[in-house]
Amino acid sequence: MTAQIILASASPRRFELLKQIGVSCEVYPVDIDESAKPNESAIELVKRLAKEKAQAAWQQTGGRLPVLGSDTLGLIGSEILVKPVDFAHAREMLLKMSANWHDIFTAVALCSTHKTEVVLSQSRVRFAKLTEADIKHYWQSGEPQDKAGAYAIQGLGAVFVERLEGSYSGVMGLPLYETSQLLQGINIKMLR
Repeated sequence: MTAQIILASASPRRFELLKQIGVSCEVYPVDIDESAKPNESAIELVKRLAKEKAQAAWQQTGGRLPVLGSDTLGLIGSEILVKPVDFAHAREMLLKMSANWHDIFTAVALCSTHKTEVVLSQSRVRFAKLTEADIKHYWQSGEPQDKAGAYAIQGLGAVFVERLEGSYSGVMGLPLYETSQLLQGINIKMLR
């Protein structure tokens, strides 16, 4: 099937989510500086990164197809949930999330000949109370080692999720409702 869009991401989850809704894409990851700017909020940061990814891929591919960029950030209090550097770091984040709420912000940007449009999905996730054994066994599974916030809602980490308010696919990294709205705006056909 011919690609309808370019996905400015190497994420297999984003690729699979697009495939799930019948959108064929060409994968074209880009390398941008993902550092936060001084006084930039988490929402401003995630929206800027999604937009910069889409625009970079648009320029690098010569604008031959619309480009979709996305970025996801977790936040607990004022702390951004990043990929853990080691077990101690993962443990610290998971203990903070234990029996607590955290926010997931996922921005999606679509760059086309018309313009670049950015939308935001915001979800809240509440974890059950985690034990030291839960955290240790989860770490040993290997799943949290390359995941922001040290968990994957679509994997083993799902057993920690007591409640979700918002978009499941948004927590995974690509909110399908918002993405479909952007794509429909430029007449990209998808399965419904």
